[in-house]
Amino acid sequence: MTFRSFTLAAAALAALTGAASAETIRPLDGGSVSLGDLSGIAYYTPEPKGYRVVVTLARTEASRAVRFEAVLASGQSVILSTPQELGAAAEAVEISRTGDTVAVSRARPAPTRAAAALN
Repeated sequence: MTFRSFTLAAAALAALTGAASAETIRPLDGGSVSLGDLSGIAYYTPEPKGYRVVVTLARTEASRAVRFEAVLASGQSVILSTPQELGAAAEAVEISRTGDTVAVSRARPAPTRAAAALN
């Protein structure tokens, strides 16, 4: 098993077990992201205004993927989450930037009430 494969496998295991540790990723080098039924990869590229973080998630390899992008300055973070049943905590991951380091970690948001979408 290569070091990169080992790192990605360890990150996936940490995400699935709810570990609080963060996985540091390097520019253009992906890290695993898991949000319940959704799983995928996160990576970033340095840009003049900040680091562009890109997360691509899908239910299965055959399903249509969803992509999320954000530009983070040092000290900023973003949380991606999927809602659960009423009163339950959302499945969530936090992507944060500190200086030249970007980390993906399991976020633990408080249970919230979800509003129903209107047509």
